[in-house]
Amino acid sequence: MLKLIRMDYSYRRPLEEMMEEWHAAGETIVPYSIRRKDYRDFESYLAGFDEEERGAGGWVPGTTFFGLDTDRDILVGAVNVRRRLNPSLLLDGGHIGDGVRPSERRKGYATALIGLALEFCRSIGLGRVLMTCDRENVGSAKSILRNGGVLENEWEKENGAVVQRYWIEL
Repeated sequence: MLKLIRMDYSYRRPLEEMMEEWHAAGETIVPYSIRRKDYRDFESYLAGFDEEERGAGGWVPGTTFFGLDTDRDILVGAVNVRRRLNPSLLLDGGHIGDGVRPSERRKGYATALIGLALEFCRSIGLGRVLMTCDRENVGSAKSILRNGGVLENEWEKENGAVVQRYWIEL
């Protein structure tokens, strides 16, 4: 069973295992909120989530949850919910950013993480949620679509990557 948890000391070791796996794969860790601070400095890492809640440093207020597979007691990924959008996030980023660690992909976790994040969005009064992904990220697009995403448009970044923008009505 998958549940969303907030990071605390009881999940330090599962966090380290997940982050070490991601680093070993040589991939960019997403969402950004879980790589913004060094997880090895755990006090500072935890403080970063308090800063996020307040919208410190010019960021929009948000909440980061980690996906815990309770049957195996491992973290499978994370999801970041932004409570409002600024012009940049309205274009690319949206309300929800999610990521699944390499060994746990293609098992339905991204779809489940997004679904649980949408429940949280409802609870804080959001009626409509924007999610974005690169067009080349077919798995991400499928997870968004499975959660009711409707493609509004696509646009091309300076580097040539095409971003898809999906809205989900709650």
